[in-house]
Amino acid sequence: MDRSKREDEPLLSSSSARETPQAERSSIKSAKRRRYRFNSRQCCVVVLLIVTAGSLMSWIALSLNIYHSKEKAVFRKAPLVDGHNDWPIWIRAYHGNHLYDGNITTTTPLPGHVDFPRLRKGRLSAQFWSAYVPCPADSTNHSDPNYFLPVHDTLQQIDLIHRLITAFPTHLVAGKTSHSAWSNFGYGFHPRRITSYIGIEGLHQIGNSISTLRTYHALGVRYATLTHNCNNIFADAAISPEGPIHNGLSPIGKKLIHEMNRMGMMVDLSHTSQDTMRDALAVSKAPVIFSHSCAYAVCNHPRNVPDDVLDLLKDNGGVVMVTFLPDFVKCGNSSAATIEDVADHIVYIGERIGYRHVGLGSDFDGMPKGPEGLEDVSKYPDLVRVLLKRGLGVMEAAGVIGGNVLRVMAEVEGVGRELVMTGHRPLEDEVERGW
Repeated sequence: MDRSKREDEPLLSSSSARETPQAERSSIKSAKRRRYRFNSRQCCVVVLLIVTAGSLMSWIALSLNIYHSKEKAVFRKAPLVDGHNDWPIWIRAYHGNHLYDGNITTTTPLPGHVDFPRLRKGRLSAQFWSAYVPCPADSTNHSDPNYFLPVHDTLQQIDLIHRLITAFPTHLVAGKTSHSAWSNFGYGFHPRRITSYIGIEGLHQIGNSISTLRTYHALGVRYATLTHNCNNIFADAAISPEGPIHNGLSPIGKKLIHEMNRMGMMVDLSHTSQDTMRDALAVSKAPVIFSHSCAYAVCNHPRNVPDDVLDLLKDNGGVVMVTFLPDFVKCGNSSAATIEDVADHIVYIGERIGYRHVGLGSDFDGMPKGPEGLEDVSKYPDLVRVLLKRGLGVMEAAGVIGGNVLRVMAEVEGVGRELVMTGHRPLEDEVERGW
């Protein structure tokens, strides 16, 4: 058995036996060299990947740093001014205009789009608070008595805004002129206080009386929208149950524009019909504003501004304050509106007539829901970043966020002073004599 086992075993010659250790050593060395070459290539690939990733991260960090630096520069160049915010009517609807019951504080989150913590996060410097009240129930009745209730309610809303400013003096301060916003401007990320201006949203709120409009101006109202979603004796609205009745401005409406110029009050053409827009631009001696509108060419909603009116606005020197209201931002699928769609309107208007004619007019708390990315007042900085990525320069973006509307406001004030100095007298109401 032992012999057969030995015979089955492979036989090695003496020379083969002598060569085996040397061959093994050579084989081991070759394997090491191959492993070394493989490891070297692998290391090179890893190093290359690390260097590439590092370069990419450095480039991303540099890009982010550049945009962050530009963003800081934008907020240091001009106050952030929103042309239209409906927080006062929200307070009326949900709290009956009560401010002292603890529901509204500087730290309390509120269910709408606006509260003090989010206002601060959004870096807002100045706000035109809307003293809005609805059109009369019978909006086709243009008699004086039908407008008494809107005048009554408007005075309550103006009072509410004044009480807000008084109740929260560390957060809000009254604004009287364009200089107010600049003087309160914090020159950084967080303004000291929000300069608070007032606007009314439709001449149904003045009760057919120029005297009422002057009284509102004395109470701090700095712009008047010519219509809301109803016609009045002065102008036609873009959306009205009765359709156009003046085909633009009425004769008394044209006189009212002149009186607003004399007072130094901004004419607001949001909500007006296209014919009213054209008439007002032809009559006004001062720049006008659209406090919350978009570009008709981007979204063909009747509330938006057509191209020919944009061209007239350029000659006038005025500003379209682009709104965030989804129905005006993205036609056909408003629920899908995003911050990028809002930027589309800003860029379209800016490229057509110049960025000095663009501003922001959010309409926060005047709509159920904002576009994705612009859900509330904390989101303004995100829009600035989008605009910078779209290619706007620092000065262009600074104009859009507030510099442009303050320029218009200053020019309107200047026209008013000039008209007063050259002897233009106030427009008087026609009233019945008592005897």
